[in-house]
Amino acid sequence: MNTALKTEYFEDQEKRFTVAGDTPEVLTDIYQDNCNMAVWLRQLPSEFIARLSQDLRDRPLMNTVLEVGAETIVDDLVGVAEDREYGAQLRGYMAEVIDMFCVLFDADKVGVRLTVLTQAMCPRFHYDRVPCRLVTTFSGAGTQWIADELIDKTKLGHGSNGKPDEFSGLIHRTSDIQALACGDVALLKGDTWEGNEGKALIHRSPPIEAGECRLLMTVDFTQ
Repeated sequence: MNTALKTEYFEDQEKRFTVAGDTPEVLTDIYQDNCNMAVWLRQLPSEFIARLSQDLRDRPLMNTVLEVGAETIVDDLVGVAEDREYGAQLRGYMAEVIDMFCVLFDADKVGVRLTVLTQAMCPRFHYDRVPCRLVTTFSGAGTQWIADELIDKTKLGHGSNGKPDEFSGLIHRTSDIQALACGDVALLKGDTWEGNEGKALIHRSPPIEAGECRLLMTVDFTQ
């Protein structure tokens, strides 16, 4: 598997590309018609990641589902990890990207999930039936994805006949699979984004090694 993020552009407007950059401004590229994923290559402090990862192994956080207002982000997150010494730092990182999502899409409220995972949540490649979703991992491996032209879409879902992705014919080469790094902030364009029907980003949760905990945050539009 290729874990080095590639920034790809295609002259063919029917193909989708991914873009990545070192500053959060790169996330605005999601508005480009043929951009399927925009990634801010955010580097979290190694001390924070190590402390968080160790703590999750010792006593996992409770999964959290919240509706967060654009004007009340800090207040709405106040109960998250409040009993952990890194809680304020974690809430700060969460608030930063939630605010970016709200500003970018002019959203008054968003749905936020903070999930502790000890096994892959969505282990098969799939696409999201949403306009756009933000994903970021604070601990553990990042989300995996693969370009449209490198897979056989007829093998998605029931087309796999119950076989794992690596054996269903969906993937031609496992080396084509790419992955986000811990700390990266990504916007994944979904199937209900206007003009993106049938072309949403194909992705999946990464395998999780025994004893590892993954802390994933997602941000979505509310209904």
